[in-house]
Amino acid sequence: MTLMEFKEYCLSKAGTSPDFPFDQETLVLKVGTKMFALVNINGNPVSVNLKCDPLLAQDLRSRYEDVIPGYHMNKKHWNTVRIDGALGEDLVREMIDLSYDLVFRGLTRKERDEIQKTAGV
Repeated sequence: MTLMEFKEYCLSKAGTSPDFPFDQETLVLKVGTKMFALVNINGNPVSVNLKCDPLLAQDLRSRYEDVIPGYHMNKKHWNTVRIDGALGEDLVREMIDLSYDLVFRGLTRKERDEIQKTAGV
């Protein structure tokens, strides 16, 4: 998966928006007001930080060398995932979906309702 494909997939999800709150290289993708993905747009290889259930995060790290504890993130809840390597695109999309869903569920009820209303869900 390329950086552009990653960005487009993330932004196709309801209530998402791009931001550069830290610097001009770190793209943060948010659902509502909370981040669910981060990527250095100049990174080589392309690696992204994605939120993950703690038990699944450990399992993914043990099974795939392209999944490591989240760089500059809470290592229990975030993974850094190399997306232009050996991982299949379907698996990367599943990890993006999981991150989005975890963060979406953590939004306030008001925020969730507004996103669902806007998305027509």
